[in-house]
Amino acid sequence: MHADASNYENLQVNGALTGIVVRKNRGQYLVQSGELNIPCSISSRLRKKLIYPTAAPTSLHHRVQRVDDIDVIDPIAVGDQVAYFEAGDGTGVIQEVLPRRSQLSRRAAGDIPLEQVMVANVDQVVIVFAAAKPAPKWNLLDRYLVTAESAGLSALICITKLDLVDEAQLDEELALYREIGYRYLYTSANLGQGIDDFRAALKDKVSILMGKSGVGKTSLLNAVEPGLGLKVNAVGHGDVGKGRHTTTHLEMFSLQSGGSVVDTPGMREFTLWNVDEFGLAGLFPEMRPYLGRCQFRSDCLHDHEPGCAVRKAVVSGEIHPRRYQSYLKLLDE
Repeated sequence: MHADASNYENLQVNGALTGIVVRKNRGQYLVQSGELNIPCSISSRLRKKLIYPTAAPTSLHHRVQRVDDIDVIDPIAVGDQVAYFEAGDGTGVIQEVLPRRSQLSRRAAGDIPLEQVMVANVDQVVIVFAAAKPAPKWNLLDRYLVTAESAGLSALICITKLDLVDEAQLDEELALYREIGYRYLYTSANLGQGIDDFRAALKDKVSILMGKSGVGKTSLLNAVEPGLGLKVNAVGHGDVGKGRHTTTHLEMFSLQSGGSVVDTPGMREFTLWNVDEFGLAGLFPEMRPYLGRCQFRSDCLHDHEPGCAVRKAVVSGEIHPRRYQSYLKLLDE
């Protein structure tokens, strides 16, 4: 059972049926429409960007002014609501992607800058970090948080393997994130600690999971719902050990308690998409109050310029030096 697509079972767009993309793998898509799961390909028109003389046409039949190449690695993402036509053999052809309410993107690997939309219509980013084995890398956490901020999505930090560390020590490390305003949960699959709270945080939401292998996502999801972690973990096995920097197989899994989850297997790190160097500081919430107050105002990159309000806030302790170092590392990319 995948994400609930029953709301779209009888909806038609320009005569096409509609559903939700719950799986994608190398150009093939599984669309859930009501109780049906329809294997689909995509129309060639979705590989092009149609430019109309009027903005955002709602009909497929408006006159096209010109055709441009798309600037995304794949025009369809897991979580997309799509319109499709039946092909008559139990399969379908996706004709249109309906407007997205949100999307989480990264820059695709390669020399040509292309957007890779990892998941569409997502509600929250869940960042899974182990308290130990492996030890947390806080600059990676900051990268994930900036990714969520760039998409305008709320973030939940979930710490696993709490039974391996002194909780007081972890409190000290996470205090700065609490002060910034980020939510976090402590969990231990071994002890059953925090599992109910984590299950409640996922309920009735579309959540994308971020976290490196070995942090305990499988055990955590199995604790939330028996067998769920094993199903999610199986999705990424095809890319393990092959040095891939993009995920070709993504799948959305529904939760018995409501909501759904999408994991990001095979993605070792996220390269930001559509964030320029002058906009980066705005993705650190604690830096926002100081933006525009520097000597060079909007032209300040906050790394060496005189009269920088952000750097003064770091020196005075209003911005944590560790977060500032994460900012500088991202700025240098």
